Amino acid sequence: MIAEGIRNSAGPPWVGLKRRSTKGWKTVFDPTDLYRLSGDVPELTDPVLLYHFDGFVDAGGAGRLAITHLLDELEHRVVATFDVDRLLDYRSRRPTMTFDSDHWVAVESPELTLHLVHDSMDTPFLLLSGPEPDREWELFTSAVEMLATRLGIGRLVTFHGIPMAVPHTRPLGVTGHASRPELVAGQTSAFGKVQVPGSVTALIELRLGAKGHDALGYAVHVPHYLAQAEYPSAAVTALEAVTKSTGLVFPLEGLREAAGKTDAEIAEQIEASQELSTAITGLEQQYDAFAAGAERESLMAESAEMPTGDELAAQFEAFLAERDEHRGD
Repeated sequence: MIAEGIRNSAGPPWVGLKRRSTKGWKTVFDPTDLYRLSGDVPELTDPVLLYHFDGFVDAGGAGRLAITHLLDELEHRVVATFDVDRLLDYRSRRPTMTFDSDHWVAVESPELTLHLVHDSMDTPFLLLSGPEPDREWELFTSAVEMLATRLGIGRLVTFHGIPMAVPHTRPLGVTGHASRPELVAGQTSAFGKVQVPGSVTALIELRLGAKGHDALGYAVHVPHYLAQAEYPSAAVTALEAVTKSTGLVFPLEGLREAAGKTDAEIAEQIEASQELSTAITGLEQQYDAFAAGAERESLMAESAEMPTGDELAAQFEAFLAERDEHRGD
């Protein structure tokens, strides 16, 4: 194969390089076309990269709430932006536009951005967040790897929530996973070998781990009946896991306060419903048996004798929606 080193002049710059072989012409795409650096590239020493993308499973909004909290509370600036026009399918996730009387006035354009952030101790780290790409996953992963190499990233860490048959009255569990077992040594897992729908976050860990980068992640066990609601306790648990593995320090007071209010509202509803109280008691017994090692698979299944996760979730969501309506009034 002979590289001609010229761009296709008949199309836009992202069409890629044309290479010729005995079988004809082949388009070779350049990962650096997917992002643009903003301003000076920071000089860092083995910084941590935290990353989370909206669109994959995130029970309780664990990852989204954690990312939003960090950007709200900590000093940060943009380091790089990605070409969302190439990576997103707008028809599957249409951006919100504002119409005023007789004309369009605004559009909420999605952003996939890499930020330089400083934690509570002024330690710099990087944070990559935004909507999960719909296309070009391999090229996007290569672009992340190039940025990781250029910025000298020492460790990549992701986090999100997964629904589990666990009660909110017990400590939230966490399943750790990593490109090297030593990165999550000492942690137990409720899973064996399973096949699940893929995600860009998982692909980054797989591909960059194969190239020698340290990549790991945490899946917070969120009560299945709260999976569709915002559950701040899950975000707190996710960030505490990140602190243990990276040493980064985050201001969690606001998240903990929100978690306390949510737990109080849940307790209020359970107290008012015998059905919910019985269901939660059953989950507590199941969880305690699992923790004692009596039922190693129990957290992965729902008992037929209890309301399903959807039924419990519907009751909780109706209750929380009613409370929000009263607060608005």
